[in-house]
Amino acid sequence: MIERREFGSTGHDSTVTIFGAASLSEVTQEEANNTLEDLLEYGVNHIDTAASYGDSELRIGPWMEEYRDQFFLATKTGKRTYEGAKEGIHNSLDRLRVDQVDLLQLHNLIQPDEWETVFSENGALKAAIEAKEEGLTRFLGVTGHSLRVPKMHMKSLQEYDFDSVLLPYNYSLMQNQEYASDFKELLETCRQKGVAVQTIKSLARRRWQEGEQNRATWYKPLEDQKYVDRAVSWVLGNSDLFLNTVGDIDLLPKVLDAASRYEERPSDGEMEDMRKEKNIKALWPE
Repeated sequence: MIERREFGSTGHDSTVTIFGAASLSEVTQEEANNTLEDLLEYGVNHIDTAASYGDSELRIGPWMEEYRDQFFLATKTGKRTYEGAKEGIHNSLDRLRVDQVDLLQLHNLIQPDEWETVFSENGALKAAIEAKEEGLTRFLGVTGHSLRVPKMHMKSLQEYDFDSVLLPYNYSLMQNQEYASDFKELLETCRQKGVAVQTIKSLARRRWQEGEQNRATWYKPLEDQKYVDRAVSWVLGNSDLFLNTVGDIDLLPKVLDAASRYEERPSDGEMEDMRKEKNIKALWPE
């Protein structure tokens, strides 16, 4: 089984690997149900989806009719205005076939102009807070991609006491000194505030080159089990973090297997060897 940790100040002990349900965006219900069996086998108890993840919410909906009490359920809205977010939240609840999610997140909030809209008088944050007051969600979070996300999350946390953040994290990315410094500052703030920190892109190897994409992930992932083990163990070696699983259902069992066998963090030497052997490159240029 997979280790569990306190998910911030929510009172929930989540498995250190959270199921990243972007992997369900273009699968059949049968394929989704087979994925559910993998989650149940490894005891995964936390699902992270989003309104923009294709059919993901629709695929999770049937699971909730039988297994709702076994999962901490999170979704996201990418809408920036009050009206858009309010409508989107209700649509997500309908697709998920639930009356309440555990965590509602403002999705990929990294652009300054969008940030201003979200935090304005008639922005999406107002709809999210209203949803919490109405019992449609228990907690609120914010997510983001790219190199600027740690700073943007810091800005968001200064304006509102979110319960969780989500952002990229892997060994290669943390060799970017500016990103690493910003990440560590954010992590310390989250420790002080009791904010859960979720990470993505653990298996990122590099961006796809033209004509080679054969996975559902938007980046070329690590695939060999020994390298998946190393990448997963490196993330889990930071006890303050959660790892959101890979966006491809065929790679998911490898991630869950690696997490179930996790013992210690690989050394920097081992990670450097992997970086050279697999020609790992930054997803975002400096």
